Amino acid sequence: MPWTLFHAQVHQTLRDRKLLPSGAKILVAVSGGQDSLCLAQLLLDLQPLWAWDLSIVHCDHGWRSDSADNAHHVRSMAQTWELPYYEAVAQGDVSTEAKARNWRYESFLTIADIENHTHIALGHTATDRAETLIYNLARGSGAEGLQALGWSRLIRSDSQVQIIRPLLAVTRTQTGEFCRDRQLSIWYDITNDDLTYSRNRIRQQIIPLLQEALNPQADRHLAQTAELLTADVLFLQEQAEILYGQVVENSGLGQDYKLNRHQLAAAPLALQRRVLRLFCKSVLEFNPTFEQIEDLIMLLPSPQQSQSSTFKGGAIVRVMGDYLTWSQDRN
Repeated sequence: MPWTLFHAQVHQTLRDRKLLPSGAKILVAVSGGQDSLCLAQLLLDLQPLWAWDLSIVHCDHGWRSDSADNAHHVRSMAQTWELPYYEAVAQGDVSTEAKARNWRYESFLTIADIENHTHIALGHTATDRAETLIYNLARGSGAEGLQALGWSRLIRSDSQVQIIRPLLAVTRTQTGEFCRDRQLSIWYDITNDDLTYSRNRIRQQIIPLLQEALNPQADRHLAQTAELLTADVLFLQEQAEILYGQVVENSGLGQDYKLNRHQLAAAPLALQRRVLRLFCKSVLEFNPTFEQIEDLIMLLPSPQQSQSSTFKGGAIVRVMGDYLTWSQDRN
């Protein structure tokens, strides 16, 4: 194996971020595209340094007429690498990106549980992170939505299996160069050319335009922005949860929740918004819009008996003394 600066970069990232411990049993998701092939080959190259137990998994969504051939190609790559191979074939509804992702993750978890894998490695890159950031920004996501792909997380809250993304500091240009240098046979997914999908328009049109018109490293810098936002959001959310516990009171009797408006108004605006969002999700049981949060913020200094518009489920928030209280509109 020729040791390159690219190997050194990924090796250092794994060490610094403690993504994959020595001896971990890793299921590597391989679609056959350049990013996942690059990831699998890199982990195989680094395996002697980390003593990992590697396996390959491929998910066949059945979306294309060549999907079975695609799966056969990945199976052949696994045989070339002399790694165990697992395959999942969709049986239910995977007609949307969200449904397909949920099915893939459940398939990963099923295999991981049976074979005792501790980690599932995905080939998302800095370019994917930049695309997700643009997509969420255009949809009006808050800061939480702009975090755009994290380095690691539990695949499910009731599982100890970790999803990890070792290539988030690597661009798609780099993975393509690596695959060419190593003569890895890339399976091209023709659905990537279908511009009816928003993500393909971002990939094929918006990112190249940003690189040409503004900065050749636009995808890398957008990914770095997502990384900064992730740390900021985590800190603010922790502070908001502490403040929420201080300003929200509950007698334990049904709807008897109230929020100390003066104490909340003394906090920074960023925390006000987060606490009110938590209040809406936890007490009023709906995910509020930006406009609804701003409506509640305007109530904090308002006169007695001021009230919000009617929220989902008929909930109304009113100013009562030092508190915001809520009730159901019976009309």
